[in-house]
Amino acid sequence: MPLSYPRPHRPNPVRRVAAAFTAALLAAGVLAGCSGDDGPQRTVDAFLAGWRSGDLQAVGLIDPTGAKLPSADVSREIKELSGELAATPPTLTSRGEPKITKDIATVPVRVEWQLPGETRWAYDREVRLAQGDDDQWQVIWEPRVMHEQLTKGDRMALRRDAGTRAGVLDAAGQPLVTPRPVVRVGVQPNGVADLKKLVKDLDAAFKAIRPALIPAVDLADLPERVAKAEPGAFVEVVSLREEAYLQIKPRIYDLPGTKFSSDKIDLAPTREFARALLGTVDPAQADDITAHPDRYAVGDMVGHGGLQGRYDERLRGGTGLTVVVERPAEGGKLEPTGTELFRREAQPGQALKTTLDVAVQNAADGALRAEPRRAALVAVRISDSAVLAAANGPGPAGENLAFTAQVPPGSTFKMVSTLGLLDRGAITLDGPVACPKTFTVDGRSFKNSDNFELGSVPFRTDFAKSCNTAFASLAPKLGGDGLAAAGRALGLEGQWDLGVDAFTGKVSANGSPAEQAAASFGQGTTLVSPLAMAGATAAVARGRFEQPKLLTDPAPAKPAPAGEQLKPESVAALRAMMREVVTTGTGSTLKDVPGEVYGKTGTAEYDNNPAHTHAWFVGWRGDVAFAVFVEKGGASTASAVPIAERFLRALPTT
Repeated sequence: MPLSYPRPHRPNPVRRVAAAFTAALLAAGVLAGCSGDDGPQRTVDAFLAGWRSGDLQAVGLIDPTGAKLPSADVSREIKELSGELAATPPTLTSRGEPKITKDIATVPVRVEWQLPGETRWAYDREVRLAQGDDDQWQVIWEPRVMHEQLTKGDRMALRRDAGTRAGVLDAAGQPLVTPRPVVRVGVQPNGVADLKKLVKDLDAAFKAIRPALIPAVDLADLPERVAKAEPGAFVEVVSLREEAYLQIKPRIYDLPGTKFSSDKIDLAPTREFARALLGTVDPAQADDITAHPDRYAVGDMVGHGGLQGRYDERLRGGTGLTVVVERPAEGGKLEPTGTELFRREAQPGQALKTTLDVAVQNAADGALRAEPRRAALVAVRISDSAVLAAANGPGPAGENLAFTAQVPPGSTFKMVSTLGLLDRGAITLDGPVACPKTFTVDGRSFKNSDNFELGSVPFRTDFAKSCNTAFASLAPKLGGDGLAAAGRALGLEGQWDLGVDAFTGKVSANGSPAEQAAASFGQGTTLVSPLAMAGATAAVARGRFEQPKLLTDPAPAKPAPAGEQLKPESVAALRAMMREVVTTGTGSTLKDVPGEVYGKTGTAEYDNNPAHTHAWFVGWRGDVAFAVFVEKGGASTASAVPIAERFLRALPTT
């Protein structure tokens, strides 16, 4: 409806002449909507620019009664009405020619707000103007100009609604992370009798939990937090899985000042369960919000590390967003009015489906549980190359050594060297190859573990007993690139796409004679990861390389192509030797493990001190190939092989 209000009447003959002339132009079809330099459009354009910039000095403003309004007051009201949206003013665009009825003009305007999460909120409004006695157009200001549901004193506010986070699923399609019971252990200040003793008792109890809590519960700041808290407050100390809490409940439940509350939070089956691979979901941290202010806010749950971090956007889904109206209540506190101006519904996240097998992963985690050094275990199903387990220790370690370690493989690489030698016809199972105590190449002396020697023995014995000097003597038969070619036949150095970071190895090639000798038994410049060695071991067991796979939905876009079929006679001989490692060789402590176990031990020097070594064991039983790595583990028979035994004994048999 056109707005009308009293205007003083002062006859002006000049204006009458101008009006008559304008009427003649209209009749002739010359003037359209008074959109020229002196028309309402120029004033609207200035108003829209001032709305966005916060400076309306160039615009005449009146209220619906015709009273003049100071531009600073209107600028301030626009900012106040914008509320939480004030920092990102809308884009404002005229949408057509002004419509003029007598001295009132109406101009359609598009208002477009850019909300967090790349959300666009657009709607149409009308800006009305009145023409004054001086022929100048003035904007008629009221909150409805910004939005039809706004009134004086209102404030726009944003409300975020996180979508339902999707799960990471196992091979059976079941969520690995589900709500599980926890107990929050806390302290009530006015119930504490002796704070120093309480801290000591709690610390001793937490350290008694098995498997040990890693990282340990840090109580250093508890006295200060208790001192600052209200007397009846609940000062949380730690949240424990129910099974961990029950271990120490008799020790802490009756301590003066302790309080407990039960809850359920999203957790994996155990604290260690594939933690470095899966990652964690935690409250948004300051650096999350700083890096992605449009995506995260205080209180959001965010994936950190592993699959949870890499696929956070997919898993968390689309955040719902609502623009609501608030109004100051008594005391100035803003309270919602119940009016919604805009709503974007939250979208549930999409699940990740993995190839992980809960039973195999539990066996892998359990095998590492007693190992105090950093260690990793990867298990791959031979029949389809699915990754069944990726364990890292000790405890819930954060670094995925299983996939990303870049370390020398030691004598496990004799598996690769042997394949290359067999393919070239350089050796046979029973052909004699000397195993002296030392062997010198270009002035560099190589020796065996504990300086053993075997004399001239069948090559299968050299392999089973892991004779370094025998392999050093055979290195020239591989040629400059022969070792790398054998490694590539088993998938090493390949361009794998698992959907997560993985190191596929770097094999020594074309080095000096001494380097080639060292590389033949996994030293020199060759580097691998446990995943790479598990994949290579599975290739030997299978007879051809297939890239390990971890994610089936979303499936990786560019997995490595399958390798060529390995020479049957070569892999048959290699398998026979890897069986003898277990029956008569360096892995013989595994010979009474149920089922036929194949394997190769490895001890790898990682610096110039021969006493500093990593420990390895690779092998398979049935349809499961695996690799065990222990950082600074010393002799493989003392660290890696016992882990392999614990894994195999816990592994379900089929």
